[in-house]
Amino acid sequence: MSGGVDSSAAAALLLQEGHEVVGAYMKNWINEENILGDCPWEQDIVDAEAVCDALGIEFRVVNLIKEYRERVVKYLLAGYEGGVTPNPDVMCNREMKFGVFLDYALAQGFEGVATGHYAQSVQREDGCYDLLRGLDPNKDQSYFLALLEQHQVAKAIFPIGGMLKPDVRGIAEKAGLPNAAKKDSQGICFIGEVKMKDFLQNFVDDSPGPIKMVNGETIGEHSGLHLYTLGQRKGLGVASPVYKEPYVVVAKRAEDNVLVVGFDKVDTPGLYAGSCTVGSLSFTNRVVRPGDRIAAQPRYRTAAVPVTVAEAGEGIFRLDFDEPQRALTPGQICGFYQGDVLLGGGVFETIAELASV
Repeated sequence: MSGGVDSSAAAALLLQEGHEVVGAYMKNWINEENILGDCPWEQDIVDAEAVCDALGIEFRVVNLIKEYRERVVKYLLAGYEGGVTPNPDVMCNREMKFGVFLDYALAQGFEGVATGHYAQSVQREDGCYDLLRGLDPNKDQSYFLALLEQHQVAKAIFPIGGMLKPDVRGIAEKAGLPNAAKKDSQGICFIGEVKMKDFLQNFVDDSPGPIKMVNGETIGEHSGLHLYTLGQRKGLGVASPVYKEPYVVVAKRAEDNVLVVGFDKVDTPGLYAGSCTVGSLSFTNRVVRPGDRIAAQPRYRTAAVPVTVAEAGEGIFRLDFDEPQRALTPGQICGFYQGDVLLGGGVFETIAELASV
């Protein structure tokens, strides 16, 4: 339980269904010396405990600070220092919530872990479980579960996955939960209202360098390549001279510390790709194989698009897109889907620039 309305409503629904429920807060981060500003974990614990009191269930705080630093923070910082853009939320679900925390729950005698994710789990005739998109298209969070494996999926419960967000708040209000009107959080997984840029500035040294156009013209200076991501249009620190045509990041050249920008057009070199390679493959149930036709979702809140899967080495796929894709980003997660079923996913490794458009 994070202290938010979604996990709180999930607990209320499980109780209504007759389950024995214990609320647990994963304590993953302490904001030492307030270096990150607003990091409201203490208030989240208060809110989560108040919900458990209202529901009449036990509440626990599970200290996983050490494991979070080892499994998520190190991964996050290593990615940015290496010039890629990692996804801590996906990794947190695999390594923490349905990793270390699930192991803790099973060792304590619980049958599984329920969360407030907008995703659905369905048991098939063979006894295995499929992960499906959440019913609410505006809140679907299945993408963030793309690196889970079957043994994790089998123990995951998503009580609100078949509901719309307004109905979830209605459940919380009807149950008299004190956080029924609490605003949804926006920030790094389990750290709180902290922007990634602010987080990185406290842990990764700035390394200024030139901002150049795709034609090589220098137009400004960046603070450090780790503070930018491919496809980014805002916050570049340089204004476009062309009305309604902002600059967009098309490359981060670590070898000479250059941030490359261009205009947001399909013919801008480096911005669109027709294929890519994906490694660190993981499958929730059925294994995807070379030759399969599936849908690939390159980022959260982006539609999954048709691709053909090919082998590109041991444990690596090449995805050939039917249509060029904008700003595919090494280090980010690619989710694999068949309709609404989440098949798994992997990590973008290399991006093949379009030869022509």
